[in-house]
Amino acid sequence: QVRLVESGGGLVQAGGSLRLSCAASGRIFSINAMAWYRQGPGKERELVASINSASGSRNYADSVKGRFTISREAGVYTIYLQMNSLKPEDTAVYYCLADGLRTPDSGAYVPVWGQGTQVTVSS
Repeated sequence: QVRLVESGGGLVQAGGSLRLSCAASGRIFSINAMAWYRQGPGKERELVASINSASGSRNYADSVKGRFTISREAGVYTIYLQMNSLKPEDTAVYYCLADGLRTPDSGAYVPVWGQGTQVTVSS
């Protein structure tokens, strides 16, 4: 069974930094892209950043450009989100997504979500 395990969330003061990690485990044939989403209190889930597995191209939400950096570890399906200059409005549960995941047993491309990690930024 494929799992995504996130870590690195916590409580930080405004202006501080946090680094989130997401590691995919299990029988994985390929993943098209991996991404970070977040869902703040009373808000819809939104894309924060994504990275394409093949090209390495990155995409960011306007609200985090220049402050957040998504990266990946070579050879494994692990991604990171370095978050700098955090603001109270960044407070949310952050979710990792493996998009277009294929297992060796299936030809289907499916999305797999992590369980989420809480990030709280105090003012």
